[in-house]
Amino acid sequence: MDIFLQQIINGLVLGSIYALVALGYTMVYGIMGLINFAHGEVVMIGALTALTVIKLLASSGLPGTVVVLIGLLAAIPVCMALGFAIERVAYRPLRNAPRLAPLITAIGVSIVLQQLAMIFWGRNYHAFPPILPATAREIAGAQITDLQIAIVLIAALMMAGLMLLVNRTRLGRAMRATSENPQIAGLMGVNINVIISATFVIGSALAAVAGVMVSANYSIAHYHMGFILGLKAFTAAVLGGIGNLGGAMLGGLLLGLIESLGAGYIGDLTGGFLGSHYQDVFAFFVLILVLIFRPAGLMGEKVAERA
Repeated sequence: MDIFLQQIINGLVLGSIYALVALGYTMVYGIMGLINFAHGEVVMIGALTALTVIKLLASSGLPGTVVVLIGLLAAIPVCMALGFAIERVAYRPLRNAPRLAPLITAIGVSIVLQQLAMIFWGRNYHAFPPILPATAREIAGAQITDLQIAIVLIAALMMAGLMLLVNRTRLGRAMRATSENPQIAGLMGVNINVIISATFVIGSALAAVAGVMVSANYSIAHYHMGFILGLKAFTAAVLGGIGNLGGAMLGGLLLGLIESLGAGYIGDLTGGFLGSHYQDVFAFFVLILVLIFRPAGLMGEKVAERA
């Protein structure tokens, strides 16, 4: 039972990160009908930016939590500016182009960002400084650290805040109107360009937080880290229902649990052949099953309120 609970805890932590990243995918799709495959690289830029600031301040004598917070506050505006630039330079000129053109552009932007990160930060892995307390708490035989608790709580607060923003604010109403019919929303006085840019900026801010969570949880960051993470978050968005905010959250949590339980139990049944080193298999196997049996996802795709 303690092993099962431990895998549940690990899955919730991992799923919280996937959910935050998946929200960026589903917001952009809800507004534009575009899969932003460069979103994983925004997560990577956020992680490396924060890690650079954290390393500079690691010997400053400040508490570790404060240092990480400063690194996060530095990464968020960088990612927001990057998200705005991606939308303005790469996607806006192709807004009325055939769907294949922005899709290819998104892949191209992803590759460009990877190469720029490799030039700036190098090809080596960057270790997260051991400045956060590694205190572990025991729950029914399972271990959970303060960092893992913080990741789950922060992710839950940010997801709740996003739902309030979309459903209870003027900006949220404009986003939902643009999602339903951009032309009619424009006639009603909504500035479509501003709303789409705001969607990219908000999604990029969530990506920055997710990037810091990933690097802190695994104590490492790398210029290629956003590729697989982005694909898994896209899988989570499809699992829950692409374009559905609640579906992205549910899909992220479920995918994290599936990966954790699959690596823990199926790995044991196969003698370690499909253990933690092959946990990516479970995510993409789920993607294949969802696309075959329920292409709309578990919660379906909202039409009028999908963003």
